[in-house]
Amino acid sequence: MTQFAVGESDFLLDGRPFRILSGALHYFRVHPDSWADRIEKARLMGLNTIETYLPWNAHSPQPGTFDTSGMLNLERFLREVAAAGLYAIVRPGPYICAEWDNGGLPAWLFREPGLGVRRYEPRFMAAVSEYLSEVLRIVAPLQVSSGGPVLLVQVENEYGAFGDDQTYLKAVAELIRGAGITVPLVTVDQPVDAMLAAGGLDGVLRTGSFGSRVAERLETLRRHQPSGPLMCMEFWDGWFDHWGGPHHTTSVAEAAAELDALLAAGASVNIYMLHGGTNFGLTSGANDKGVYRPTVTSYDYDAPLDEAGHPTLKYHAFREVISRYATVPDEVPASGAPAPETSAALGSPVRLLAEPWGVWSEQVGMPTLDELDARLALFRTEVAAEGAVLLSVGEVRDRAYVFLDGAPVGVLDRERHDRALMLPHGGHLQILVEDQGRVNYGQRIGEPKGLIGGVQLDGADLTDWSACPINLDAVPGLWNNLDAVPGLWNDIPTATRPPGTPIRGSQTTGGDAATATPAAPVPGVGPTAWRALFEVAEPADHFLSTVAWGKGFAWVNGFNLGRYWRRGPQQTLYVPGPLLRPGTNELVVLELDVMLDPVVHFVAGPSLGPLEL
Repeated sequence: MTQFAVGESDFLLDGRPFRILSGALHYFRVHPDSWADRIEKARLMGLNTIETYLPWNAHSPQPGTFDTSGMLNLERFLREVAAAGLYAIVRPGPYICAEWDNGGLPAWLFREPGLGVRRYEPRFMAAVSEYLSEVLRIVAPLQVSSGGPVLLVQVENEYGAFGDDQTYLKAVAELIRGAGITVPLVTVDQPVDAMLAAGGLDGVLRTGSFGSRVAERLETLRRHQPSGPLMCMEFWDGWFDHWGGPHHTTSVAEAAAELDALLAAGASVNIYMLHGGTNFGLTSGANDKGVYRPTVTSYDYDAPLDEAGHPTLKYHAFREVISRYATVPDEVPASGAPAPETSAALGSPVRLLAEPWGVWSEQVGMPTLDELDARLALFRTEVAAEGAVLLSVGEVRDRAYVFLDGAPVGVLDRERHDRALMLPHGGHLQILVEDQGRVNYGQRIGEPKGLIGGVQLDGADLTDWSACPINLDAVPGLWNNLDAVPGLWNDIPTATRPPGTPIRGSQTTGGDAATATPAAPVPGVGPTAWRALFEVAEPADHFLSTVAWGKGFAWVNGFNLGRYWRRGPQQTLYVPGPLLRPGTNELVVLELDVMLDPVVHFVAGPSLGPLEL
């Protein structure tokens, strides 16, 4: 039976010194059929361990649920790590940051007034206990002492940057131990005295998170931990991007030199990230340090393996550095080939404002998105006014598209601290509200989304609203159900409809309804759903160009690729090859703004944006 322990100066594997050479690879950011490829490339780079966070909110989107299907199949992932001959580090949180929506904390936690997260609060601890028992039930049988790959389990995550509740930290550690975890536990904090003091636990190995000034960082870590192995649990080799900012990269030579310094000091390392992957769907987080900045869909991170898993110059540089301290396999992974290039027309547009799918409810006052359990929702009311009136909101979280009598009036954006705009007259008011990603770091974690503090018209509260949460999961199947939703096809030209679709709501006086002429649509104006079919000879990774589109979401064969936005920096969406099938495939786009060119273009490679603005 294999034993792993924390020694006086080294990690000990069956009593012998063992240096952890790890790379971060988040199973929930990579298609399951690509896990083995990424893990093998980690091995070929000279790594002996794979690290992953565990996202509570993805596994438990609703209270009482725990999903381990598809991209959330943690057991399959850990077994694939073991099959490659590597070890694993598991970081279950409950908070993970990770530029992930809400830092991994489920939004439903915050619906209970007064519930205190990341501290010793009974209701929060009860939820944490339930989560850890579920997820560690998978991890416990896969520890090294049971023949599995798991060497270490982390307690919380960079807690010293958030709080100093030692009772809470100890309770989390006890829950982990109580769930059958016997391997060593660790904490991680930035190597700052106050953070290491507040985020560490006596008897639990402290590790650091940093990407530069290695000697100084290790010295600080050692002051707080006179004995035990030194480890950088997050060796930052790149960075993430925000919408509207530049694409971040780091110098290959400088990153390799810092890695060399770390290994020369005898420390263990977890490279963050080995392979970043993608924030598919609505999983990307945000930061708010006075200005709200949502994170982009790509989590390329300028990592050694790019978003599609191809080795980069940084991969080869890191491999050479590692070879100075450990045996590296002779085989070198091949460089990636260009992706297939093809185009297809987007057709069958369905305007959301015409008659959105979903259930309307009457509301007294403006409900939050959390109260509707929605990430996108449409609100409507009637405004009685002869002339121009001021529409104002307490706070916008995060983006509100305002329409009057079906025509766009303006956008209120949280990043710009927008709170008001002028309506030219009264009429039928519609507001589409979008959650662009929950804050994942700092004190604004868990805040409600939507139009906060009410909506006023010339200072008087607007209280009579109808609300319709938009089920984004239903968008790809919209064209299969349109006949059951009267009015959805009313403004769609016959030529763009799927074959055999009847025309509903047409003004005819008898005869074949298919000969009726519907009203003309408003071309390209969102929110509008679009659909295209495209052909694939053999499944392979693709890159969807979004340069000519506005802002929205895209699905391939029902899978949500994530958000796009013309402001960049990201201008492509990554399409994993395993999502595609030989022959005909379907792309669906929900455009919230204006689509300049309703054409699909797949391009040869990623376009993640300029390095400077």
